[in-house]
Amino acid sequence: MLNSLDLQGRPQDTRIVVAMSGGVDSSVTAALLKSEGYDVVGITLQLYDHGAATHRKGACCAGQDIHDARNVAERIGIPHYVLDYENRFRESVIDNFADSYASGETPVPCIECNRSIKFRDLLATARELGAAALATGHYVASRRLPDGSRALVCAADADRDQSYFLFATTREQLDFLRFPLGDMTKPQARELARRFGLDVADKQDSQDICFVPTGRYTDIIGRLRPNAVEPGDIVDLGGRVIGKHQGIVHFTVGQRRGLGIASSAPLYVVRLDAGSRRVVVGPREALRMDRIQLRDINWIGDGALDAAVGDGLELFVRVRSTRAPQPAWLRAADGGYEVELVAGEEGVSPGQACVFYDASSGQARVLGGGFIKSATSRGAVREAAAPRPLVEAVRG
Repeated sequence: MLNSLDLQGRPQDTRIVVAMSGGVDSSVTAALLKSEGYDVVGITLQLYDHGAATHRKGACCAGQDIHDARNVAERIGIPHYVLDYENRFRESVIDNFADSYASGETPVPCIECNRSIKFRDLLATARELGAAALATGHYVASRRLPDGSRALVCAADADRDQSYFLFATTREQLDFLRFPLGDMTKPQARELARRFGLDVADKQDSQDICFVPTGRYTDIIGRLRPNAVEPGDIVDLGGRVIGKHQGIVHFTVGQRRGLGIASSAPLYVVRLDAGSRRVVVGPREALRMDRIQLRDINWIGDGALDAAVGDGLELFVRVRSTRAPQPAWLRAADGGYEVELVAGEEGVSPGQACVFYDASSGQARVLGGGFIKSATSRGAVREAAAPRPLVEAVRG
């Protein structure tokens, strides 16, 4: 008999480790599973301690948040442990974040944190504790497939969907992970927090770059990678110097404000050249890219990636967490893979993720994705019948 988490056995005989960040979502996850009778163990990871960050509103996994998680665990009557993962977090997330910016990319540290810290290291700890699953408060869902494996699908609440940040989750990890809030809205989660009597019911949501104490990521990068804040030239598309800058770390592809140059027409950052410390700017139309070259692809669709792609696979892709999914083709190219965007996309930035979706039925399924290595414009994209609109599928 399967229980509410799609696991064998009665809830009271099923141990579940809950990753508790101190926020409302993970707290509700723990309280909900405890109310259903599961043997719940809460674990909070101390990931950093930068003084001011420990008391900053919207911080995560430090200071006040650990205190809040401990209070929730005491309130609902579950054991709670705090694990010091600061060294792992610094090596896997903060150092990679700094290196990526120094090389002219715009990284997404939440993806690396989920991949390297939560779903690798914490998941291993959960197994060691005899848990049948690791549950988190992410707004995403998983569904059992006919072969017994699990698929990652978008949350029912499209405004809260976090699938973009979880594309690097592996099939093996998916089998062990559970996301109890995947079919809820944020207001519903807050209402459950009030019903359970949790003090965090109205707590502010965590911010994306949780480990930045002042909100200025350039401070951390400048300290860890000084070469990223060395001055250089701002050039136009023809290579003509039209201004100076104080470090490529201050720029990202698609940026318009803060360029510090006078122009009769709006200029945007089109490309960052870390080797020459050049910021390349141009008109808005220069931002539109048709093809995206990918690295570090993670495939969680059916079968093997090569077989699924074949001569070309129609799907939808999201190139930034805030962008709407776009119809595209995924193809093998030059020993790797590239995405061909049916309508093109502006501001495609190296270092961001390109996440694959299948919207053929119900809530859109995540097929995986990769990190953007580079993007190019090769004229008109070959005409193709675009898949059906994904926005409605994401909304369930």
